[in-house]
Amino acid sequence: MQSSDKQLVQFVVAAMVQHKIQKVVLSPGSRNASFAIAFDAHPSIETLVVHDERAAAFVALGWAQESQTPVAICCTSGSACLNYYPALAEAYYRNIPLLALTADRPAKWINQGDGQTIVQAEVFKNHTHAYLGFDEDSFDCSVQNTEQIQSFLDLLYAPWKGPIHLNIGLNEPLYGLAPFSNFDFKGSLPSSNQNAQLPDFSVLHEQKIMVLVGQMDPNSKLQDALTQFAAYSNVVVLVENTSNLKSPLFNACIDRSLNGFDPADNSFRPTVLISLGGAVVSKRIKAYLRQTSLAVHWRLATDFPEMNTYGTLTACLSIDPVFFFESLLSADISLQTNNFQGKWKAIDYIAKDQQALFETNPTQLFDYDIFAAVQDCLHGPYTLHLANSSVVRYAQLFDPLPDVIYHSNRGTSGIDGSVSTAVGAALSTPQRAHLLICGDTSFIYDSNALWTQPFPNNLKIIIIQNHGGGIFQIIPGPAQSPLRSQYFEATHQKSPGKIAAGFGFEVIFLHQKEQLFDTLSAFLTNPTQQILEIATEQAQNATVLQDFFNFVKK
Repeated sequence: MQSSDKQLVQFVVAAMVQHKIQKVVLSPGSRNASFAIAFDAHPSIETLVVHDERAAAFVALGWAQESQTPVAICCTSGSACLNYYPALAEAYYRNIPLLALTADRPAKWINQGDGQTIVQAEVFKNHTHAYLGFDEDSFDCSVQNTEQIQSFLDLLYAPWKGPIHLNIGLNEPLYGLAPFSNFDFKGSLPSSNQNAQLPDFSVLHEQKIMVLVGQMDPNSKLQDALTQFAAYSNVVVLVENTSNLKSPLFNACIDRSLNGFDPADNSFRPTVLISLGGAVVSKRIKAYLRQTSLAVHWRLATDFPEMNTYGTLTACLSIDPVFFFESLLSADISLQTNNFQGKWKAIDYIAKDQQALFETNPTQLFDYDIFAAVQDCLHGPYTLHLANSSVVRYAQLFDPLPDVIYHSNRGTSGIDGSVSTAVGAALSTPQRAHLLICGDTSFIYDSNALWTQPFPNNLKIIIIQNHGGGIFQIIPGPAQSPLRSQYFEATHQKSPGKIAAGFGFEVIFLHQKEQLFDTLSAFLTNPTQQILEIATEQAQNATVLQDFFNFVKK
């Protein structure tokens, strides 16, 4: 079998294979045709064609997120690559390894009036870890170039992972064939071991310790270590669904807990904060901690060492969290001197008991009702993808479900790739069931994801049709603005489900509350139904949410 006749293309592909990059999401074009030929010919590489570059990049992000391996995206020259930017920014803030491989014209033709040409060099420089460019006119397989691309691709396996950008200038013709060439890439993949020194644990003696965990992938060893640590009376562990850590000793619904006590009550305030993981959804806990004086705040992270979310950072420790907490558990410090954990768990139990009694209007269907029904109907194993804005916030009001993994694009918290990311994740793990819950605006914004072929049959999608950006009824500011409907929510009467029907999907439409549980249960168990649109009462969703917080506070 033959590959591309371009030595530079074969060189790049060989380097990628040596670095275990075996999945490439391609968008059709001419300038990247040589790469399409080479990828298709290589037995170690699997390709997927996604026409829309923005969707393609998010599909790759979902694949990399699920597989925990680097994924490449490859596009033609010109404005095509600019559509990669939202997903690359998300990957940058989520530490997801993506290789953006952009085909280009040789440097001599940039800004010379040639078609489909822009300045692609370092176009993603603010949101990638590295840039490397090769030009066919000046390329040779020198030791220097070999070492350069190896060091560049090594970054995909560094402790601080993320996207990198490789730009390749190619001359026409682009469709020629030639036998495979042999390239000498030596060495093994870099290790990501973290050997940072442990801090002085004695400063934690008799302190009120809060552990706050942001977004992360499931980690059973960390879950076990944190569960043991949370057994100390001085310790409270706060997690969110997207933390993917589950224990009865954790407070899993942060806003529900914060709602249960007076913020002026200093007995709930920690004196030590240990934070880890990615983004935290709760705006309430951010505001609460920014008003709290701390003796110590250790952030456990390999990324963004300067990040000081709560304005209290003492040190950023580049250390494996499992090693940190296992070492802390074996340290000789007193952590049974007050009932800090008991105070937090007491309000959590009260709110949870009250939530079980909360009911909405029996004849009207609200956003809250959908998440309550999902809580009753969804049985793992499942991967649940939460779109941004109101969806991910509603989900945090409920305890995490067993055997369910929670994902959301919280790196930049954008709505632009929710569907595509779920598609990529589902394609990566075809043996696992996936469910995406998204709002109508998110779905419409990323509807080109439905163009993906093959579309994963293990992915189901629930669209919440609340006629616009429901988040703007919840957050302060726009909720009270007379311009909300026109400029912020962009209220509409269109049915996103009909867009899906246009792509050939069978769509179930639900409007009646009394049918919610039965319809949802049947939808989740039906092997052929993939999209369910549920219409809710837009005007009263925010009122119902406030009623919920008032009720569980009793």
